[in-house]
Amino acid sequence: MSILEDARALAESGPVCDACLGRAFAERSFGLTNAERGKSLRVAAALDDDEPYEAVDTEDCWVCEGACAEFDDWAERCAEAIEDVEVETYQVGTRAPPLVEENELLLREGAGLPEDAGELFKSEFNREVGKRVGRLTGTEVDFTRPDVQFLLDIEADTVEAQLNSAFVYGRYRKLARDIPQTEWPCRECDGSGYKGKEPCDYCGGSGYLYEDSVEGFVAPVVTDVMDGVDAKFHGAGREDVDALMLGTGRPFVVEIMEPRRRTIDVEQLEGDINAMADGEIEVEGLRLATYDMVERVKKLDASKEYRAAVEFDDDVTDGELQAALDELTGATIEQYTPHRVDHRRASITRTRHVYDATGDLEDARHATVEIHGEGGLYIKELISGDEGRTNPSLAGILDTGAVVTALDVIAVEGEDEPFEDDEFFKD
Repeated sequence: MSILEDARALAESGPVCDACLGRAFAERSFGLTNAERGKSLRVAAALDDDEPYEAVDTEDCWVCEGACAEFDDWAERCAEAIEDVEVETYQVGTRAPPLVEENELLLREGAGLPEDAGELFKSEFNREVGKRVGRLTGTEVDFTRPDVQFLLDIEADTVEAQLNSAFVYGRYRKLARDIPQTEWPCRECDGSGYKGKEPCDYCGGSGYLYEDSVEGFVAPVVTDVMDGVDAKFHGAGREDVDALMLGTGRPFVVEIMEPRRRTIDVEQLEGDINAMADGEIEVEGLRLATYDMVERVKKLDASKEYRAAVEFDDDVTDGELQAALDELTGATIEQYTPHRVDHRRASITRTRHVYDATGDLEDARHATVEIHGEGGLYIKELISGDEGRTNPSLAGILDTGAVVTALDVIAVEGEDEPFEDDEFFKD
């Protein structure tokens, strides 16, 4: 059959609007709306048959039941849903009424066309409403991860506007010990602050094992500035609670859920966070980031540099220390899950590499050592040996007990490339 014969067969099923008629031929030609295709076919058929042209009111269409006349109304409702929200990109999704989907199948079946001929009703609805939303709001469509996703439920007559998260990248320095990276709920009261009806003795009723955290200093400020409802803190690994994080700091991303503001002054934000932290932590290099930066921060292979104050059980000479550090430089280390983390880590042997090991003896029982190693290398155990679970170790090579009395992380950098790649930023 010719395209005009197919169009006639569709039109003979009853009043079919131009959009529903043209939708069956959506793959034919370009630069036309389905309504324009449908009207053109109706006009061409009338000319070919030398019959009067008869238009069909969209409201009378038995297929879409008039829905294709409502593109403007739905777009205006979408715009109203975000009139007080700052977004740059959007996407529209449509939940089509089951009856309309069934009518589409019946329309094509009755005309002898494949059930997947053209495109679906919801696809046209997404596109036509989407175009209008873009014009009304001055935003651009994004089919990957837009700032806002609209869900139009035609049957329920509702518009749902889902605001996707915004992301702020930066680096933090932790300048005081006994501050965890993220909030640490009390294990005795599960973060409630109560045991039964009484305040929890273990956490003093706070619900947390530590009063402050890097997350606690950073996330609430970003949430407030971006007018979000909640936040998640994502770090490129984490240092021990009793360790400092110095140097250029540790990369992190704060994810803000349902933000109503996305364009912010990151320099002002940086200053606000640092003022609130009052010397406990510092952040720098804040930038608006993409969703993909979360995975980059969490999964990019990174090396770490540490400075450790070490105490020995027996006297050690400078020559012995230097020889031991030379032996560790370039060594492959096998570490069975350390005692101190075996309650939260799988019991396996991990292989890690030491890139460089240097140090200075302060006296016969004390030294400061610096270790540059592969990410995931447990430094305290590299020093102590962890009762033989780490091999080789500084203690094992020196054949004396050794313990880290203070630990500082002084660098966290990508193994093969920097964390800061412009591809992952929005500014």
